[in-house]
Amino acid sequence: MAPLSHLEIATQSVLRLVKEEASYHRELKEQTERVQRLEAQQNTDDENSEYTLKQERLALDETKRVLPTLKQKIEDAIAKLQSLLTEEGQKGTESNVEHINAAKDAISKARTAEREIA
Repeated sequence: MAPLSHLEIATQSVLRLVKEEASYHRELKEQTERVQRLEAQQNTDDENSEYTLKQERLALDETKRVLPTLKQKIEDAIAKLQSLLTEEGQKGTESNVEHINAAKDAISKARTAEREIA
């Protein structure tokens, strides 16, 4: 099996980051629901419920802090992929059409995910 080209690696990187971002958004939604549920059930006599709520809020805040950094990583990965895509396209008949199409598809998926999240 031939080693992966830089274009293939960059394509896979963009796709992985998009999946990771989607996962964090699902986690954010779930954590928000857990915090709301715990706030509604909060028993002032139970010290454990206060601790649990505090821990859930910390986890929620941590997830919120990850998202902007991840978004920037995706933008950087897309920029790199576009650069490699341009280089591959300049090879003329030696360019790998399959890799070019996969890269364009990855960029399209990333942009679609970006619009859905915004």
